[in-house]
Amino acid sequence: MTNKTLQDIPFSVLDLAPITEGNTAATSFKNSLALAQRTEQLGYNRYWLAEHHNMDSVASSATPVMIGYIAGGTKTIRVGSGGIMLPNHAPLVVAEQFGTLASLYPGRIDLGLGRAPGTDQLTAMALRRGRMETAEDFPEDVQTLQRLFSADNVTSKVRAIPGEGLDIPIWILGSSTDSARLAAHMGLPYAFASHFAPSQFLTAIDIYRRGFRPSQYLEKPYVMACVNVIAADTNEEAQFLSTSFMQLVKGIVTGKRKPLQPPVADAAHLFSDDVQAVIQQMMYYSFIGDAQKVHDGLTKFQQAAHLDEIMVASHIYDPSARIHSYEVLKEAIRL
Repeated sequence: MTNKTLQDIPFSVLDLAPITEGNTAATSFKNSLALAQRTEQLGYNRYWLAEHHNMDSVASSATPVMIGYIAGGTKTIRVGSGGIMLPNHAPLVVAEQFGTLASLYPGRIDLGLGRAPGTDQLTAMALRRGRMETAEDFPEDVQTLQRLFSADNVTSKVRAIPGEGLDIPIWILGSSTDSARLAAHMGLPYAFASHFAPSQFLTAIDIYRRGFRPSQYLEKPYVMACVNVIAADTNEEAQFLSTSFMQLVKGIVTGKRKPLQPPVADAAHLFSDDVQAVIQQMMYYSFIGDAQKVHDGLTKFQQAAHLDEIMVASHIYDPSARIHSYEVLKEAIRL
């Protein structure tokens, strides 16, 4: 396997439209558009938005609406879902929504699909309102989507209009070996959530590559991994900015979620040893520092994983510092 360098592969953006302490979702949306426009200028490849529900810090719950907003405010960057949590939705509705997006913004829309609910079970039940879909139905639902997008579906009694006959790339998203096997079996590109679920990452992408079966959609395996990057002009500034992310992860670990908090000068007192250990495990694939430090960390990561593309999430409280993080990352890639 030929190892591509950082300069050989595309870099992309994952955005959860973070709601920051003291601000509203409306502010988050404006910040996301500003980030999308700047990362487009910088040459990033994709801008994906993630579906989550009932979370104080995430405003991207109506993911297709956000995709339309971002695509409408940009010109060339691909925009998509990282991902749509398919058990929450009827495949026909997803096909119509993304068919509409692909009709409005041809050649720019991606459909990343996940099998988890993107929320707690009580909220998942509220979303589904008696629908019985579970993660076990995920492979069949993906196949249903493929059929609805196919031009051959024209004679079916159930059709996606718009959607039918359009080129809308489907990605399988995952954080486990199960998703790797499915993506390999279906011959689809695979995106791994190593930014919050690092433990099975290398095993999963190896299973995907070894088991990959070429399909009409993809001739050879294509692996993208998401990581956390918080980059700044100095290591000290990056560490300071990262304390917002650490507080966010603490809220997830303890079940006491809040909007994204401002950074703090001394974060050590905020975390017990047990919580700190879990945070470090979840943040394993996080690259925090100046351009040189981020370059060195990502280079080792790429040498181990041999990725085709890297997607970056940056949980930073100050929107201007978040934009600058992606600017510094571009410098890091070029080193």
